[in-house]
Amino acid sequence: MREHDHEDLHASDFDERPRRGRRFDDEPEPARRGRLTEGERVRLARLRDDAYTETALPDGADRWTTWDDAEHGPHPRPGWVITELGAVDTDLGVLKTGKEADVHLLRRNLPGADGVLLAAKRYRSPEHRQFHRDSGYLEGRRMRRSRENRAIAGRTAFGRNLIAEQWAVAEFTALSRLWTIGAPVPYPLQRHGTELLLEFLGEPDGTAAPRLAQLRPEPDELKDLWEQATAALELFATEGLGHGDLSAYNLLVHEGHLMVIDLPQVVDLVANPRGREFLGRDVRNLADWFHARGLPEHVTATADLVAELLFAAGLS
Repeated sequence: MREHDHEDLHASDFDERPRRGRRFDDEPEPARRGRLTEGERVRLARLRDDAYTETALPDGADRWTTWDDAEHGPHPRPGWVITELGAVDTDLGVLKTGKEADVHLLRRNLPGADGVLLAAKRYRSPEHRQFHRDSGYLEGRRMRRSRENRAIAGRTAFGRNLIAEQWAVAEFTALSRLWTIGAPVPYPLQRHGTELLLEFLGEPDGTAAPRLAQLRPEPDELKDLWEQATAALELFATEGLGHGDLSAYNLLVHEGHLMVIDLPQVVDLVANPRGREFLGRDVRNLADWFHARGLPEHVTATADLVAELLFAAGLS
């Protein structure tokens, strides 16, 4: 049953209908009316479809590609992107666990081919999420309908679903904008509900690129990484964006290049009244790590850097 098929029914309509038991053990439950997010509607639709198919997936895969139902990343697409609808996805395990989402290693391939490795970032179900820090970041992000804004403000189950989807949409949108202007971020392949598929930064065997926090760079490399970090922050600022939660733990070093990851809390420096505060904190967090590794404070010049970034964002 499609969602709109039952939108005009009332409780009295059901009271007058004879009730019946389920005909088969594997018959899916009828859809219940409710406020579902986009991702949940898609998930339930897939469950209904899967309940009536016995087609085995090739290559021991976990699912068919979700490309057809997803929001796609920006053009020009890298040559490694697989768009064929006959492709399959195989979950190869967890790369990282976090407070709001887990990142899995995923292989997408056409049957019989090697395919490509991807990072699948999946925001957790409402009862397992910890959006305890979200209020400041959500300033400047508002839903169009007042009932959705009320649900978010009240942190109802529906509201938490909407928050998760907001974080996924915000991250995917920011990555798309930043990748397009050449910022050092992974290519955002697609968004499917609250799952993001991203370029995997690592080795062909599935070993992820190390986080900056894991490294002990020599002085010359340390200075080069600092310059890469400040260049990335400037590109963000030209788009009016701040990372919002920047540290050495959400920067990867891949083939000598510093790459910025984990952007669900991306801050609009203009629309968010705390934008300057978040930007200053990002710079201080980053500078503190470099200071602790031996980079002199006169090189980081934190106050000067914040002023330059605000200027790049058009805020000074």
